[in-house]
Amino acid sequence: MQESISSNSISNPSSTAGHSKAKEQKPDGQVPRIGIIGTGTMGERHCRVCANLPRVELIGVADLNRERGTKVADRYATAYFSDHHKLLSHIDAVIVAASTPVHYALAAECLKCGLHVMVEKPITETIDQAHHLVQIAEERDLILQVGHIERFNPAFIELKHVTEEMTLIGINMRRLSPFDTSNIDVDVIRDLMIHDLDLAVNLVGSELEGITAWGRSINTGTTDHAVANLSFRDGPIATLFASRVTEQKVRAIEVIAEGAYVEADLLNKTVLVHRRTFPQYLDNHQTTKYHQESFIERIHVPMSEPLMLELRHFTDCVRHGCPADVPGHDGLRALEMAETVARSIAS
Repeated sequence: MQESISSNSISNPSSTAGHSKAKEQKPDGQVPRIGIIGTGTMGERHCRVCANLPRVELIGVADLNRERGTKVADRYATAYFSDHHKLLSHIDAVIVAASTPVHYALAAECLKCGLHVMVEKPITETIDQAHHLVQIAEERDLILQVGHIERFNPAFIELKHVTEEMTLIGINMRRLSPFDTSNIDVDVIRDLMIHDLDLAVNLVGSELEGITAWGRSINTGTTDHAVANLSFRDGPIATLFASRVTEQKVRAIEVIAEGAYVEADLLNKTVLVHRRTFPQYLDNHQTTKYHQESFIERIHVPMSEPLMLELRHFTDCVRHGCPADVPGHDGLRALEMAETVARSIAS
């Protein structure tokens, strides 16, 4: 079933308890003090990167699991807080890396405390919650960045550069993972496909017209394997595959364009551009021969860690008061698209 993309009517959720007075902004260029809420797998990765970023002070981590939180805090030489409220008064910005169901409550509270926020994807559980977070951030002139980390993948950045002058015809995106490495807090659409929904719109840069999707439940009560077709106005057709029941981890984008075929491997950080020359017919002593050549351009991709680039961008935005490249609006849009995919599958 194809569904058009449109914003739902929004009724603001009830306010989350928190401070109503915003903290004073730090003078431009000062070292931002960062806190992290959640020390699971992703939270620990944030700790590792923040502990090694220059001109950033990792003040502490908060987690209800004292054993886990203390272990991570000790590993990265920072403080542990069993109560995240006690952390908030010591920091300028916070990374919310807790489970998806608590994204909204934690991020809303931190914004109301006057803190800049980076929240992992998906931005919230519901579209209403996402709208409200964006509204709070705008009202308080605070940074709300969403953790769509693939935007900072060097292979995707180079893919955008390579294709920006091309006429795109089709895009295939594959994001596949074994089940034991997946986040089962949400379905495969919000866990994996949401990355490529965001990348597709960012890569094409034109208005999305509709989505058709199919899916299957394999290991959970939600969708574990999904396929979606995206149609863009005056643009390409994008086909997205997302699965958490494969034995191979794949993060790949293929672009079909006029005069070129481009392959990007987001895991191995490679971008290849396939082109061919025009065929030639050679007449040599009354013998006609067919001759065609093709060549492959191997694009240089810097070997930088996407999470490091993402967190460096966030802390630079906090330091200098700049808007984020992946703001709350983009997280909201990705969540709206994921909801549309889910509805299409359900119907």
